[in-house]
Amino acid sequence: MEPGDAARPGSGRATGAPPPRLLLLPLLPLLLGWGLRVAAAASASSSGAAAEDSSAMEELATEKEAEESHRQDSVSLLTFILLLTLTILTIWLFKHRRVRFLHETGLAMIYGLIVGVILRYGTPATSGRDKSLSCTQEDRAFSTLLVNVSGKFFEYTLKGEISPGKINSVEQNDMLRKVTFDPEVFFNILLPPIIFHAGYSLKKRHFFRNLGSILAYAFLGTAVSCFIIGNLMYGVVKLMKIMGQLSDKFYYTDCLFFGAIISATDPVTVLAIFNELHADVDLYALLFGESVLNDAVAIVLSSSIVAYQPAGLNTHAFDAAAFFKSVGIFLGIFSGSFTMGAVTGVVTALVTKFTKLHCFPLLETALFFLMSWSTFLLAEACGFTGVVAVLFCGITQAHYTYNNLSVESRSRTKQLFEVLHFLAENFIFSYMGLALFTFQKHVFSPIFIIGAFVAIFLGRAAHIYPLSFFLNLGRRHKIGWNFQHMMMFSGLRGAMAFALAIRDTASYARQMMFTTTLLIVFFTVWIIGGGTTPMLSWLNIRVGVDPDQDPPPNNDSFQVLQGDGPDSARGNRTKQESAWIFRLWYSFDHNYLKPILTHSGPPLTTTLPAWCGLLARCLTSPQVYDNQEPLREEDSDFILTEGDLTLTYGDSTVTANGSSSSHTASTSLEGSRRMKSSSEEVLERDLGMGDQKVSSRGTRLVFPLEDNA
Repeated sequence: MEPGDAARPGSGRATGAPPPRLLLLPLLPLLLGWGLRVAAAASASSSGAAAEDSSAMEELATEKEAEESHRQDSVSLLTFILLLTLTILTIWLFKHRRVRFLHETGLAMIYGLIVGVILRYGTPATSGRDKSLSCTQEDRAFSTLLVNVSGKFFEYTLKGEISPGKINSVEQNDMLRKVTFDPEVFFNILLPPIIFHAGYSLKKRHFFRNLGSILAYAFLGTAVSCFIIGNLMYGVVKLMKIMGQLSDKFYYTDCLFFGAIISATDPVTVLAIFNELHADVDLYALLFGESVLNDAVAIVLSSSIVAYQPAGLNTHAFDAAAFFKSVGIFLGIFSGSFTMGAVTGVVTALVTKFTKLHCFPLLETALFFLMSWSTFLLAEACGFTGVVAVLFCGITQAHYTYNNLSVESRSRTKQLFEVLHFLAENFIFSYMGLALFTFQKHVFSPIFIIGAFVAIFLGRAAHIYPLSFFLNLGRRHKIGWNFQHMMMFSGLRGAMAFALAIRDTASYARQMMFTTTLLIVFFTVWIIGGGTTPMLSWLNIRVGVDPDQDPPPNNDSFQVLQGDGPDSARGNRTKQESAWIFRLWYSFDHNYLKPILTHSGPPLTTTLPAWCGLLARCLTSPQVYDNQEPLREEDSDFILTEGDLTLTYGDSTVTANGSSSSHTASTSLEGSRRMKSSSEEVLERDLGMGDQKVSSRGTRLVFPLEDNA
């Protein structure tokens, strides 16, 4: 403003004041910071909303995957139930039409094959390709793996090794993965009822009459078969290596392991036909007894071979110290498993005897079932073999605990384990057919498969015929050539060989063993099982035989009549053929173990020394004193001597050795049971042979028959 100028009225600015734009400059940083914070907050809010939406989508996808997985699990189980249902209906049709060329197990395998083909080639892939991640810094595989994916950790479990050439062919069908069961399912769920039923339903009279022969076939025969098959297959493996047909390692111990698992016979088809046709009881007992004990020996033998670890760098070379260590492991595992099974059976017998569980049949049956099944799991948890333990647990339960059960529980337990055995066995055979197409680790080798068939045939022949020759040197009733040929023919492979093979399929050698075992089971069940009836006819083996009656002697020109009915006849023959050590055991069992563990047998006050009177009274149940007769078992072991057989006709008594004397018959029946002095008489009464108070105790009259030829 120039001097002399006058101020204009209404002016908004005083003289010397800064302009308004300059006043806003200090506020710009504050405004800028506030704007940035608002923008950041808005951005964070939008990203948080997006993250929440993404998390919600992931949870929804996870729920859908879980629901889909549950649906597939239901479909897979429904598939097996439908297979069993169809098998049962077809079995009824076959029995109604009396069709014997195909057994129910072979039928289950055929249905399994059909369903396996449908699942393999009729269902599309439902999951995306798996991504391969490299962990070059690790020198071993982990059973559980935690993977960090964008800050989220996911757990993965090990399923097995995949060869590099099969990475791109890993199964992408979720349905096929669902129907592939964990091998432990077979061992812990399906095998126990099968093995227990074999011991629980054992016909002891025929079994113990041929006990020596059965033990020879089961122990020596299985060991001979294992080493013959193992050595022959080692030669086959060497041939495959020369021909360039072997793509990975295959050791001698692997060949022995294959010999052990494939030596486990399972003639379920043949035995079912024998039972239906009522074939010769001795042949049935030999085959059944061998198969029962043979499974136990095979699994312990395979465990001993796996435990073979020689010292030094070469872990597959022969080492005498390691060999004897494996033998010791075999004996230790078998004896420990046997003891555990027997002890569990004894404990169950004591519980059922000294409690009032018989008043509650449902609780009694439930306890019996749980104690029997827990034997298998207890043995496996302690490092023993559950198959051996549950087998001898079944035998012990049948001999002792069965006598303490109520009538209702006896019927329930028999039927329960029979049904479980039937379902489990047919389930396994159905799964065999299914596994041929659903199992992803098959290794088909024609040379190995053909060599295995030849080795099995030679291994079976190498122990049936030589052992039968040596056994006949000491047997009163010889094992005829037709029996030997039938036993040679009946060496089927089944559920046990399959379960042992599928338990470990991690290596190339084990995968080849599993595939070969599966094909061998198919062949033996279909071909050999279907040819059982024609073979019986061709070998002239008797059918239509009453299992409770023994065949006549080999001399066809005489007819043997046994005094006191068929019971005396069975007692005479079994006594002659039972081993002396078994007769001693039976006497001890009848006088002491039976009264302690059951409600049958003589009171301990009459068998124990006088100074044990208090203990005897505590351990003897009141039922022993109240019973007028000792408890009888349907399949008791009749153990008598031929000298005990006499029969009285009026005043004449004819004995088994042909002597006669004057005797007066006594027909008075005593009101209470009279204790006999000798151990043979005690055994006779316990087995239902001494309740006839006629002075006669059996006879054998021999009359020549007329020759009708």
